[in-house]
Parts: sequence; C-alpha cells; structure tokens
Amino acid sequence: MLKSFRAALTLSVITLTALGTSALAAPLKVVASFTVIADFAKNVGGDRVSITTIVGPDGDAHVYEPSPADAVAMADADVVLVNGLHFEGFLQRLVDASATKAAIVTLTKDVTPIDFKPEFADADAAEGAGKTVTDPHAFQSIANARIYVKNIAEAFCAADSEGCVGYQTNAAAYTKKLDALEGEVKAAIQSIPEEKRVVITSHDAFGYFEHEYGLTFLAPQGISTDSEPSAADVAKLVNQVKQDKAAAMFIENITNPRLIEQIASETGIKVGGTLYSDALSQPDGPASTYIDMMHNNIAQIKGAILGS
Repeated sequence: MLKSFRAALTLSVITLTALGTSALAAPLKVVASFTVIADFAKNVGGDRVSITTIVGPDGDAHVYEPSPADAVAMADADVVLVNGLHFEGFLQRLVDASATKAAIVTLTKDVTPIDFKPEFADADAAEGAGKTVTDPHAFQSIANARIYVKNIAEAFCAADSEGCVGYQTNAAAYTKKLDALEGEVKAAIQSIPEEKRVVITSHDAFGYFEHEYGLTFLAPQGISTDSEPSAADVAKLVNQVKQDKAAAMFIENITNPRLIEQIASETGIKVGGTLYSDALSQPDGPASTYIDMMHNNIAQIKGAILGS
C-alpha cells in the first residue's frame, strides 16, 4: 500500500515537472480600465491572465471616481490596460494613488484619432466650448478594435514571454471573429436607405462608428458626460432633428434617459431602444461582450429605422 502511494506520488512529481514551470506559473495580473478593454484582454489572455476591471458593466468612465480597492488592484498589477485619449478622467489620480510599478499600456497607440468641433456650443464646456476636441471612443470602430487587440498581445508578450505564442494565437483567432463582425455591420448599414441614416444619441460616443460605417449621429452632449447640455443646445438639436428628419433616437446604457425622452416628446420621434456606448452590459444582458455589443447596437439601429 505504502509502495503504491509512493509510486503514485513520484509519478505526479514527474508529470508536473514534465509540464514545465510555465504550467504552474501564477496568472498575469491585469487591470483593465473598463469593460470593453477587459473583454479584449480576456480573449487574448485566456487562462494565463487574471483580470480586474476598474469601471464595471454599465459604468461611465468619464465621471467614475476610483475606490481604495481600485488603487490596491492597480498597485498589485503586472500590466494596466487603458484606452487613453483622455477617456479615463480618473486615470492619473489612480496611478499616483496606487504608486503602481506596472506597465501602463495605452491601447489607442497606432489609432488615427478623430478630432472635431462640438456642434453644440456648450456641450463640451470641460474641454472648452466650441474648441476642437479629440474623440476618445476609438473602440467603436472594429478596425480600431483590431489595433487594441494587437497592442494587448504585444503587452502580454512583453510581460510574459513564455506565454507569447499563446497570446498571439488567441489574438489571431479573435481578430478573425472581428473581421466577420465587421462584414455583418457593413451589410446591415447597406440595407438602410441613405436618407434614413441619421440617428440621435445622448452623447458623442459614436464618431468612429459614423466615420467608419456611414451613419450620422447627433447628440446634445459632447464627447464626455461630465457636463450637462444647455437649454439652448437642446433647442438647437430639436430644430436640427426636425430639419434633418432623424430616423431613430436612442438612450445609452451609461446615461440618464431623461434628456433623450425630452427630445423625443418635442420632435415626435419614438425612442428606438438602448445603445451600448462606453460600457458593456451586465453578464446576463444583451451586450456582455464587445461582439455582442456591436451586434446589439446595429440590430437596434436597423430595427428602429426600417421599422419606422
């Protein structure tokens, strides 16, 4: 009995040794600033990474206030993945508070940013009314999502060279899924008559989607949700909506629906549903992954417009 136990124990040790130290290595500790990035990281990292997300499902990164637990997670991280382009207003405060030694990886590196002048005078008071601002919502373009994924794979390879081949393989497989998704989105847009491709949302989160796929988005609030639009801005948008005959209007999962409901009542356009802009849904919701988010958004847009 004792001999068979020792033999089994010896076999177990030999087996574990044969697997190599990488199989026993602790997961790479990754902090993602918000849910879209966390989903990309999960697809690239697989079982080799442990991910903590700062701004969770349905959360608004523009106005988020970090917690002490966020600072602890940041301090303990091996890699910190962020959007950049001033999307995370809290970021520098959190980095300073945590004194993290982790690599801070900006995923919009190599993205061509979109700059624009807010259409509504007071909408971007925080950036300076009427001034040109940079849209940070680059992930709303699937072409840019591929860049995020490439940057994540490179960051993980730099932090964990033994897992690099796996990260690259995962990134390639996920990129193929993004390629298929992009084809579906483009086909859906093509099915919408050009004169009906005008959509109203709460804030300017869809500039890259507009640029890439040919819809026009109007919004009373600017690229950030940290300031309220003025009554004059809302009145101006209502007038523009009446002139442009916008085909659909949507609330966003991260914003208060009150403003959109007010515009809907003044223009007679029915609210067509919810678009996911700056955050994914809860796990049991319709947009719990990036791919699901894009499927949801284009299905909501197409359904509201072609059903109107």
